[in-house]
Amino acid sequence: MTFPFDIALVWLDLAGVFFFAMSGSLLAARKQFDIVGSLLLASLVSLGGGVIRDIILNTTPAAFSNPAYLAPPLLATLLVYFLFSSVQRFTSLLILFDAGGLALFCITGTLKALSLGINPFSAVLLGVTTAVGGGLLRDITANEVPQLFDPKDIYALPAFAGAALTTVLWLTGSFNAITACVVAAVVFAFRVAAWRRSWHVPLAVRGWHRLGLDGAGRPRD
Repeated sequence: MTFPFDIALVWLDLAGVFFFAMSGSLLAARKQFDIVGSLLLASLVSLGGGVIRDIILNTTPAAFSNPAYLAPPLLATLLVYFLFSSVQRFTSLLILFDAGGLALFCITGTLKALSLGINPFSAVLLGVTTAVGGGLLRDITANEVPQLFDPKDIYALPAFAGAALTTVLWLTGSFNAITACVVAAVVFAFRVAAWRRSWHVPLAVRGWHRLGLDGAGRPRD
């Protein structure tokens, strides 16, 4: 990796850490955790995916080797502590921050894998793992239904799309700051639109229907 690319990857990673940390602290506030629990949940969701990525790649987790990775969870915890009383009515904030983290982490996870010589298909899978891993840990820890497994929502598909686009751009030599922003915007928009419009994919068995929905996807009476 060249030095400029290395620096850009770190900054993208830190931005993703902050977005995910905000989602963790907002969930902690909603669940009425104390400030220590808020910090721990913010750290778990924001650093968990990157730690999983780096362990798979057999590298020292960035969260343990670079102290800068500890700043975003602390900042997010303090922001929510002082501001949550005035923003708690905006229930979409958690989803928006989570979507931002998802959009950035599917890119950085894929890029790090590709830069270390991992084959493209495995790089895509690792990008998705990086993106969804922290959110999965957050939801399980907070005793929430993991968004990854919610049959009435789409969570992993935007990450797959972002990781695949990143891989194609990398292999064609088209990946740069502009295309990275485009990919992040596409993933973010995909995730938010899926949440707002209640998009979903077919269940594991054809003919099964979601609880509370009829065959056309409308709420049952």
